[in-house]
Amino acid sequence: MGKIRLIARLDIKGPNVIKGIHLEGFRVVGKPEEMSTSYYKAGIDEIVYMDSVASLYGRNSLEGIIRYTARHAFIPMTVGGGVRSVDDVRNLLAAGADKVAINTAALRNPKLIREVSQRFGSQCMVLSVEAKTDKTGNWEALSDNGREHSGRHVLEWIEEAVSLGAGEILLTSVDKEGTRKGFDLELIHAVSDMVTIPVIASGGMGSCQNLIDAIQIGKADAVAMADVLHFERLSIKEIREQVTSVGISVRSI
Repeated sequence: MGKIRLIARLDIKGPNVIKGIHLEGFRVVGKPEEMSTSYYKAGIDEIVYMDSVASLYGRNSLEGIIRYTARHAFIPMTVGGGVRSVDDVRNLLAAGADKVAINTAALRNPKLIREVSQRFGSQCMVLSVEAKTDKTGNWEALSDNGREHSGRHVLEWIEEAVSLGAGEILLTSVDKEGTRKGFDLELIHAVSDMVTIPVIASGGMGSCQNLIDAIQIGKADAVAMADVLHFERLSIKEIREQVTSVGISVRSI
């Protein structure tokens, strides 16, 4: 296993960073320009921006925020929400994004994954998966920021998406998201065990031990954090020190 990436996830609604529980009940926690710059200076490895209402309005409205971040934070940036076409991807990359995360449009038109990966490279094509346990105990892939059911089994959907050219997976557990109770380790391990591309664990981090478990038990390649950073429950420095102390390799700063 190589160096584990520590990622700050910022969910955006309008001009604000928001945070909820189970992708619902959002509250404003700050401005993306200020928070991303602060996280960059503190040593975060990457930033993920997700436009939480983009699918409702059929467009991603983060280009201004992306341009600002690209000028002030010199680290990789993934952007998702409302990405529906190759042109949308091109516009986001032109604004300064390094990778684009697609969920809803990919579920509706899986061929979009191949189109994006062939045009811009598979490393650019991040499959965003919002997984929720259904009544049978299986994981279902949700769309529209967790608002709509797809009827697709998460593992089957990921297998198809990888075959079409997805180069990375942003795996969010809707059941765990915002709870601070830890990641869905079974879900992360199941996905990591079946793919050879990087898996980013998202949803549920409340402590450094949660992150350590996502890596050591779940076998994730990266961890996306929101609540613990936004509400200053942990600093990026503390996180680096604690994960390093148990032998997990992270980028030196």
